[in-house]
Amino acid sequence: MIKILWVVFLGISIFACSSHIRIHELSEKSKVDASISSSLKIDELIQPYKDSLDKEMNQVIGFSKDNFEIQRPSSSLMNWCADAIFANQTRNIKLAQPIFCLLNTGGLRSTIGKGTVSLGDIYKLMPFDNTIVWVELPISSIAEIEKYLSQSGGEPIANAKLENGKLLINGGNEKMTHFWVLTSDYLMNGGDKMSFFEQRTNAIMNGKLLRNAFIEEVKSQDTLIFNDELRIK
Repeated sequence: MIKILWVVFLGISIFACSSHIRIHELSEKSKVDASISSSLKIDELIQPYKDSLDKEMNQVIGFSKDNFEIQRPSSSLMNWCADAIFANQTRNIKLAQPIFCLLNTGGLRSTIGKGTVSLGDIYKLMPFDNTIVWVELPISSIAEIEKYLSQSGGEPIANAKLENGKLLINGGNEKMTHFWVLTSDYLMNGGDKMSFFEQRTNAIMNGKLLRNAFIEEVKSQDTLIFNDELRIK
């Protein structure tokens, strides 16, 4: 009798276990099906926005006859970026004090290839929402800037050159006590260890994104101005 009950119990147990396994498998399959269905619905919702974004990013805003690349200490792309910010900000402004542009090589995240230049190309080049700032510095800070540029291996600069370890700013002279630097809010706040900005005596933030200034200059130039002069040597 005990043997019979044991066999019956064992049979019931096996049936119960196998049923449990089958139910579990169906449950997992249902979850996968539901997940796929949900993913497809999300894709359907996103697709119109993706198509619209792709259309905007593929918009042609200029043309390049050359490949603009990044290479320290100076290169065509580094020069173009610094020149673009300098031109964008000083085109209609005259200052009594010397001014130059200083950006950081690490902030430039892509190159610009020969051919059409799209809006997306500039977003790849400058994906960060860093803004342009005007920073006034005392003449005493130049030694630190010279040391930094020499040790970093080279950064994008415009309206100035570093020759034999000496920073030569266009318009600068022995009588100047202060000068202006066009840069980004990230660098002004000590990014990339540019601690010399702590010595600033004034700062003007206009809120314009570096990326937007680049876009404006691409459109203004139509065909990008190529310049690969060695500005840091």
